[in-house]
Amino acid sequence: MTAVTVLGLGEAGRLYALGLAESGADVRGYDPFTDARSTGIRQFDSPAEALAGTELAISLVGAGAAGSVAEQVLPLLGPGAVFADFNTSGPDSKAGLAEVAARHGVPFVDVAVMAPVPRAGSRTPLLVSGPAADRFAALMESLGAPVQTVPGPAGAAAGRKLLRSVFMKGLAGLVLESSAAGQAAGAEEWLLAEIAGELGPEGPALVARLIEGSHTHAVRRAHEVEDSLAYLGTLGTPAWMTEGTLRWLSALAADS
Repeated sequence: MTAVTVLGLGEAGRLYALGLAESGADVRGYDPFTDARSTGIRQFDSPAEALAGTELAISLVGAGAAGSVAEQVLPLLGPGAVFADFNTSGPDSKAGLAEVAARHGVPFVDVAVMAPVPRAGSRTPLLVSGPAADRFAALMESLGAPVQTVPGPAGAAAGRKLLRSVFMKGLAGLVLESSAAGQAAGAEEWLLAEIAGELGPEGPALVARLIEGSHTHAVRRAHEVEDSLAYLGTLGTPAWMTEGTLRWLSALAADS
């Protein structure tokens, strides 16, 4: 069995740990702030125990903690183990993590999770880049995860995810603004139905998901849009729509 360690057992980490175990992996978990044993995850009290003999370490600790966790666990990985950063952040942050991994002689992969994990768990589509992209893809595909590799160093996958976020989070911002205007005009239901119709057969479900998801995950999505804005700045392209999206998500986050 492929030995996998999941670092961070929040919602996404738990879903990955359980899904990979169901697919045949030997999964261990570590999280000093969350006890997930009641879900059936084999959780350890120290990173050294959780990482002993692992072939793949998956970091799902959040972008803010990604650097400090990497510094803590990379020296604990055995020869040939791959370190995969699943956290959403900008290309520069991923490149920095890759440099830290290289100093410890650990193969690194930049992983961009391309859809909400609750929808498909460990079978959520992944976009990957970096020195260990091909090895990671082989490991995860053997466990049923769809993986697409992209050329380039660590950070290339993260950049593509942020480009996609410009559209997807921008679409959510546009739907939120339309909903507010429709409500003020007494025509919200009609307007949302019009929007859904333009989006095709899955339009009604998509509109509902954009509105509900923006409210539920406003804080996390606002951080993602901030990363998108920073990336657009490095590209030197206009970010007028993305700036508006950030205002919407920041306002929702402030109310949550």
